[in-house]
Amino acid sequence: MIGTIVNTGTIIVGAILGSLLHRGVKEKYREAVYTALGLVCLGIGLNATISNLAKSEFPVLFVIAMALGSVVGTALDIDGRFHRLVDKIKKRGEKETAAAAEPATQALQARPGASLADGLATACLLYCIGPLSMLGPVFSALQGDNTFLFTNATLDLVSSFIFASTFGIGMVLAAPVLFCWQGLFYLVAKISSTAISDALMGELLIVGGLLIVSSGLSLLKITDKKTLNMLPALLVPVIWFIIKWALH
Repeated sequence: MIGTIVNTGTIIVGAILGSLLHRGVKEKYREAVYTALGLVCLGIGLNATISNLAKSEFPVLFVIAMALGSVVGTALDIDGRFHRLVDKIKKRGEKETAAAAEPATQALQARPGASLADGLATACLLYCIGPLSMLGPVFSALQGDNTFLFTNATLDLVSSFIFASTFGIGMVLAAPVLFCWQGLFYLVAKISSTAISDALMGELLIVGGLLIVSSGLSLLKITDKKTLNMLPALLVPVIWFIIKWALH
């Protein structure tokens, strides 16, 4: 659980620093950090994929997983739904923040704490939904590898700083949400560890590595491949191994 604890701690630290400084992170520094982390994601993702590809018992499975998963995710419009939800929350927060800046009579009409609630909702979505945050606890539980979570922690440190500089110290409440979310993945992985073979882990690392590469490309602003639409690809190796087990 050390990776999840560190990830949770970075959100708390970022929120405290952001609420104290109030000025946020200058755009050029934010871009520099995200560029560096984008390169880190590329390195981690490519290493995970390439190092496990040679060990794969089913060399074509990751191709089928990426293709089928992307089709399912696109049909469900996971990426679009996620971004529309985030945009909706942001716009509502901006509207109510603007109302609060008007005369007192109008400000009283704004829902108390609305901006903080909207900020928390947006932050929780961003912290929890993504290959690093979802795969990280699994690999931490099964292999003791916290690389994914430590990378995600660095991203969340910057994000929480930015959120808290806008919405205040209340953004620290996103930390327990992330802890519970990643803790759930960790617990499920631990409980089912005996049922997860090394072969399945290898396939998940191949597919997960490609998803992390996709995230890195987005961070570098090279191209947006709508990584969230590819998340169902992680289910394909699991379903394949369940079918394989059932047939035997």
